Amino acid sequence: MSLHQHDIIIIGSGIAGLTAALKLVEANLSVAVYSREEDLAVTNTMFAQGGIIYPTEDDKELCEDIVRASSYTSNVEAANVLSNYGGNIFDEVLIAKAKADFDKLPDGTLAKTLEAAHSKERIVHTKDYTGKEIEQSLLAYLLDKNRFPNLHFYRGHTAIDLLTPSHRGVLLRQRYEEERVVGAYFLNQKTGSVIKSMAPVTILATGGYSSIYLHHSNTEHTRGDGQAMAKRAGVNLINMEFVQFHPTTFFDGSLGRRFLISEAVRGEGGILKNFYGERFMHIYHQDGELAPRDVVARAILQETINTKTDYVYLDISFKDKDWLIKRFPTIYNSCLEKGVDISQAPIPVVPAAHYTCGGIKTNLYGKTSLNGLFAVGEVACTGLHGANRLASTSLLEGLTMGYLAAEKISASFKDYSYYNPDEIKNWEILGTSIADKSLIQQDWMTLKQTTWNYLGLTRSINRIKRGQAILHELNNEIHTFYKHNKLTDELIGLRNAVETGLAVLLASKQNKQSIGCFYCEDY
Repeated sequence: MSLHQHDIIIIGSGIAGLTAALKLVEANLSVAVYSREEDLAVTNTMFAQGGIIYPTEDDKELCEDIVRASSYTSNVEAANVLSNYGGNIFDEVLIAKAKADFDKLPDGTLAKTLEAAHSKERIVHTKDYTGKEIEQSLLAYLLDKNRFPNLHFYRGHTAIDLLTPSHRGVLLRQRYEEERVVGAYFLNQKTGSVIKSMAPVTILATGGYSSIYLHHSNTEHTRGDGQAMAKRAGVNLINMEFVQFHPTTFFDGSLGRRFLISEAVRGEGGILKNFYGERFMHIYHQDGELAPRDVVARAILQETINTKTDYVYLDISFKDKDWLIKRFPTIYNSCLEKGVDISQAPIPVVPAAHYTCGGIKTNLYGKTSLNGLFAVGEVACTGLHGANRLASTSLLEGLTMGYLAAEKISASFKDYSYYNPDEIKNWEILGTSIADKSLIQQDWMTLKQTTWNYLGLTRSINRIKRGQAILHELNNEIHTFYKHNKLTDELIGLRNAVETGLAVLLASKQNKQSIGCFYCEDY
């Protein structure tokens, strides 16, 4: 069995994982970044459109806006960390080192725009492909071997499970005296072999779990991998019921990942109209189109019910065509490919699962309850977002938390010890059959339909009960399927997704208050 040994293992190559890698390798540590993708850039960071918050020293309102958007449920300490440290980290990592090219005003200063629930313009952007610019800039900086010889990237490697001393192969009922994470098992997708990778510290940066829903704006691989692995290792998940649905994704009748129509379109004056061309957001909230996302998403859903149609319209056609093409080139061209010229006609839109506010419980620096395990970015939950995320905080959160976690780890690395690889058993291959891909696809569709119908924008006690019966049965079937078949990325992801779906369901069942992203008709 192949063995990888490093000082730090990072699972995920988005903004949080790459920022952590940058700071740790600068501390002369041997860092391994694992991605299930062959292309390291294929992350949710890559697909982020609207922008990233740029906190300045005189921006005293950012913390207040974060708390207000969360329906006053967010962790104020976490909001203060983001507000106080985010700007300097932005300058150091994205401007000075990665040299990300953000849009600028004629005087050379960063151009800023307004988004929903923000009290001022503080969102910087690169046209409508901000995430792509950030991801590619970070990768270009980090992939220079002459600059970082101790940084190692492993592509096409799917994390299977975290390694703990319980993997010594000894079955004991009591908890081990040394509860810790010492690495992870990975599937090499090309060879089909399982690798044992060990390090004193492991960082999960695997993203959220929006793709467990039928309609979502994420990559298909945001399936709760990190959340499920951490849960199996005994780490607590919190706020899992708070799934933020983006109000505006392009409606074309297809299933799966939907093309996102950025919040920035409404920030720049875009108007929502129902199927009959009537504005409606003023009925639901005093801030109209710039109301918090959960309010806008539910308003759109209600309008589709009222008008007995599948979608509403987002209209920005009153803007100058040249300005639209310059400000929103990706959106303009993508909509045009789908038959809509946004300078001439409104965009058909529907809500879709977009961001997950819950995740692995951590402190303000990414540390989990399990020694040696950190989590940063969307996979983690410091309580920053509470019940609802303020627009464009996610990229800044990934940047800031990846940086601060790395600082803490490097400062105390001497406190973490290496574990003897011989004490951890090699992966035992149980299944020998080739998984039927049609069965995997069917199970995926059952899961996605169940989460969408019973754990979606609006929930009820009866829906949650119905979903529980379906997901428990599906979970049992998938685990049997998992044990009897050869490992593949699809099979690993399916197992993680159903376990994550059950975590969302359990959290929904326990929450007795409609607030933020979580809306239950019975409360």
